[in-house]
Amino acid sequence: MAEFERIVILTGAGISAESGIDTFRAAGGLWEQHRVEDVATPEGFARNPDLVLGFYDMRREALANVVPNPAHTALARLEREFRGELLLVTQNVDDLHERGGSARVLHMHGELKSALCTSCETRSPWLATMIDRPPCPVCRAPTLRPDVVWFGEMPYQMGRIYQTLETCDLFVSIGTSGAVYPAAGFVQEARSAGAHCLELNLEPSEGSRFFHESRHGPASAVVPGWVEELLGG
Repeated sequence: MAEFERIVILTGAGISAESGIDTFRAAGGLWEQHRVEDVATPEGFARNPDLVLGFYDMRREALANVVPNPAHTALARLEREFRGELLLVTQNVDDLHERGGSARVLHMHGELKSALCTSCETRSPWLATMIDRPPCPVCRAPTLRPDVVWFGEMPYQMGRIYQTLETCDLFVSIGTSGAVYPAAGFVQEARSAGAHCLELNLEPSEGSRFFHESRHGPASAVVPGWVEELLGG
């Protein structure tokens, strides 16, 4: 444990896939039978807002049918027992990290259980449906959208993420494809700052060559094993 004092962990769709949440890359660009361009871009929302709002309503409802897996709970254990600084950055919009016990989670791509008002730019917790155009709880305008970063939009809190990458001494990437930027470039940022870089993935990612070390297998197996090793049993 004394070897590392500041850890940044990046998680991607692979860690949630084992809980039953589909990934858009797993089916040739189809995401739960929808084209990504139709449901995960500003242009798709402009063309057919009903399709997009209905899609995210269904995704939010589906969270009730999935549970955190051992990878989520292992990271929560690491957060509790690690005495240094730890930041968990996730590309996932589900709440499985929080339900697994993690508290220090940065959702760089937003959250399914949050709504963004395009009129007043207020974010608010959201569990209901948006397809019926409910009013914003703050300004009362019927202009809510999913608080999710779509392709072509800037991920959240990038300044904080890069600042943390510059000072960490261990960077760990879990369940990512290594194909979607800016997250795919985090390993190079951390490595150039002197951090040890570890990949835990089902198979080599597109950026595997940038890591000092890679361990391959299901996240539910390799993540608990790594956490156990790091914490010393």
